[in-house]
Amino acid sequence: MDDACQLDAKATARRATELVARRSYGKLVAFLAARSRDLAAAEDALADAFAAALAEWPRGCPANPEAWLLTVARRKLIDGARRQRSGEAALEHWQWIADEVDAADDDAAIPDQRLALMFACTHPAIDAGVHAPLMLQTVLGLDAKRIASAFLTSPAAMSKRLVRAKDKIRQAGIPLRVPEREELGTRLSGVLEAIYAAFTDGWSDPGGADTGRSDLTEEALFLARLAAGLLPREPEALGLLACLLHAHARRCARRNVDGDYVPLTEQDTARWDAAMIDEAEALLRRACRQGRIGRYQLEAALQSVHAERRCGAGVNWTAALQLYDALATLTDSPVVAINRALAIAELRGAEAALAELPDLAADARLGEYQPYWATRADLLARAGRAHEAQAAYAIAIGLESDEAVRRFLRGRQDACAHGPTGGG
Repeated sequence: MDDACQLDAKATARRATELVARRSYGKLVAFLAARSRDLAAAEDALADAFAAALAEWPRGCPANPEAWLLTVARRKLIDGARRQRSGEAALEHWQWIADEVDAADDDAAIPDQRLALMFACTHPAIDAGVHAPLMLQTVLGLDAKRIASAFLTSPAAMSKRLVRAKDKIRQAGIPLRVPEREELGTRLSGVLEAIYAAFTDGWSDPGGADTGRSDLTEEALFLARLAAGLLPREPEALGLLACLLHAHARRCARRNVDGDYVPLTEQDTARWDAAMIDEAEALLRRACRQGRIGRYQLEAALQSVHAERRCGAGVNWTAALQLYDALATLTDSPVVAINRALAIAELRGAEAALAELPDLAADARLGEYQPYWATRADLLARAGRAHEAQAAYAIAIGLESDEAVRRFLRGRQDACAHGPTGGG
């Protein structure tokens, strides 16, 4: 084989492994970990199998890549265990694993246990702050460096947190299983919150300036689709996917052609992804038919209210406020309260909205929360309290890291200097 053919074969093999990794990584890890009861060992064995594929597949890709990878990973897993364990009981345990994995000789024989893996990653015994990173690594195969960039921490610190979480799963014997119906509700919330957190983190970098975070929204959408597909009758799983699709449909409209930030109410609806919005609406209708309303369905419904602008209608602020009221009752979230105040401003005026903003003295976290100050500044400006608005804008600008948003806020701040200065 000449050099050009070898390069083509290697490139083909790499594309094939990347495709299988995207489609099947979490499926294979979950299958191996459920049987070995060691998540880290399952990941290491599968990593070795993918490395072997890059070496072997240029000579010809197997007819069933999943089964090939599973067979190689199984052998690596058993070899590693034999080096670490001794005794008849250990050998019997690993022989049982070998026999069971050997039985998976075609794609249909490999059960999809990714949802069980997601529940293990968000077990209450594991620190909530690592739920989303752990899910991204084990289900999607993202490395610690990329996850660390997405969650604004160092690769070393993220690696330690992930290792500790996997040790916890092994040492505590956390099972890779979908909880029974009576405990599903409380456990499912952890899975959905982790997916939502991952999406939100990627959403906070709309310009794609941080390469480590630029694809995080896509990865979170993949997880949301997985959860909704595996739990088709769970309305909150459907609601979360609808919510994320509605938001992602607007990704191209968040910046204009010059790269400037465009707030939601001023976005060009022609730049929204109509097919994605239609899919979100269909999912929301399916969720509502289940008759169990929850947080993500309400958030998706709020997105739907804004999506009505596609038809030339204005935003139905009365409906939006009703949804915010329901969300506030359900979550008692200051973020919901801030957005609720903006809806009140549209219906009752800026002063009424300012009275409904969360109390800064009651929640010190708001002092470092940029949307609080941006909202306060906007409401103060609408109320004609220009000096106070300028001061609030200054704080919001100082807390914002996105230069496009900083330019937008500076523009609003400058406009206050030429407006009314009354104490309203």
